[in-house]
Amino acid sequence: MREPLYTAAEMRAAEEAYPGTVDELMERAGRAVAQHALEDFGDAREFTVVCGGGSNGGDGRVAARVLEEASRDVTVVDAKPEDEEKDLGDPDVLIDALFGTGFEGEPRPAATRLIEQINDLGAPVLSVDLPSGVDASTGEVAGAAVDADMTVTFHGEKVGHYVTPGAFLAGYVEVADIGLEPIETENGRVTREILEWVPRRSPEGNKYTSGHVVVVGGSRGMTGAPCLSALAAFRSDAGYVTLAGPEPAVHVFETWVLEAVKRPLPADEDGLVTEEAVGVVLELAERAGALAIGPGLGRSDGTKALVRRVLAEARLPVVVDGDALWELEPGDWPAPRVLTPHSGELGRLIGEEASWVDAHRIEAVRRTVERFGCVVLLKGAGTLIAAPGSGVLVDGGHPSLATAGTGDVLTGVIAAFLAKGMDARLATAAGATAHHWAAIESSLEAGMIASDLLDVLPRVLSGH
Repeated sequence: MREPLYTAAEMRAAEEAYPGTVDELMERAGRAVAQHALEDFGDAREFTVVCGGGSNGGDGRVAARVLEEASRDVTVVDAKPEDEEKDLGDPDVLIDALFGTGFEGEPRPAATRLIEQINDLGAPVLSVDLPSGVDASTGEVAGAAVDADMTVTFHGEKVGHYVTPGAFLAGYVEVADIGLEPIETENGRVTREILEWVPRRSPEGNKYTSGHVVVVGGSRGMTGAPCLSALAAFRSDAGYVTLAGPEPAVHVFETWVLEAVKRPLPADEDGLVTEEAVGVVLELAERAGALAIGPGLGRSDGTKALVRRVLAEARLPVVVDGDALWELEPGDWPAPRVLTPHSGELGRLIGEEASWVDAHRIEAVRRTVERFGCVVLLKGAGTLIAAPGSGVLVDGGHPSLATAGTGDVLTGVIAAFLAKGMDARLATAAGATAHHWAAIESSLEAGMIASDLLDVLPRVLSGH
């Protein structure tokens, strides 16, 4: 259910454990690059290989030699000396062997100019190990970086292949075996097999033991969000869902979600739930397996106080999403909490702009976990899941999910899995995976809306 994602340090450890020579590894790596260049760009006759001064450049030089042996025309361009303009020629394919897994920070001015030349050339680019300029350990891009069509990496995929913005530049990633032994990695990529860990309804069970979810949310003009969460919980195999919101919203709930039990909550003149709702919510929580709070809740002093007290007093797992994340503060919480922010919401939690979060996603999610001491899911392309004392898990984040309401669906899925008794980190990762695959299997390449996911979720969970 987890594929390893290597950092630069972990790759160094794997290489240092190899009993043979560096030259042996370089020969295998370079041959793998050349083989993929020949197979994936079969019509290409002319290649330019841009080589740096390190081992990545060495891999490139081996690839150039093998391509020449295959009767291809090859031009090798050395990055040094740095004070001269490079002639990249007019190749059918350019092989980027400038920087490898050890690169971090911002390229020097000469390297920046060379990377810009590569990107401006217009030829397909095959990068060796990672696109030059991408940090292998974080996916960060501090300056110029190669925009590759394909990347051939060695031994295992790197964090930078799957965490944005680096993931946007890697293109199609191929892994070549160069004879290293696997090692334990801190971070990993979630696979679909994680869904096999989701408990199914049993013959001796009932609607309550199948998972009872309470969804708290809704306000004027925002009734759809909690409805989507409730329906997603049902479609994720929860047996019982209670939908609680302000009195005006309950009338909409009755129309949209026939199967859920509805409970009105005290509200102010603006239709926002007040702190007086705490007693009702805690009463509902006593009979439930998990609670989701925030979808469409709205923002006021009353909703903020409600969220604070529910998180402090409810002794069951809680998914915290949407408006419940507004001005959220850490607390001494009695049960697992799962925060599911997008980059803007997470930025507010740690005092950073959304643009900073997008550029430093690994650091941002780890800082949030450290501050709140709970599971955090950072939405977006390459969804990140982190928890205290563990590495970061990377899940999908299909492009079609970039539409209103899909986050509310995700909240309901995670809440259903928590209600079934799953560990919070595992439930969150499984929820993100089910969400991702539902988007893939919706069969809509464009125009997908959040409710399209609902009918697909049972099929995904059934393995069809």
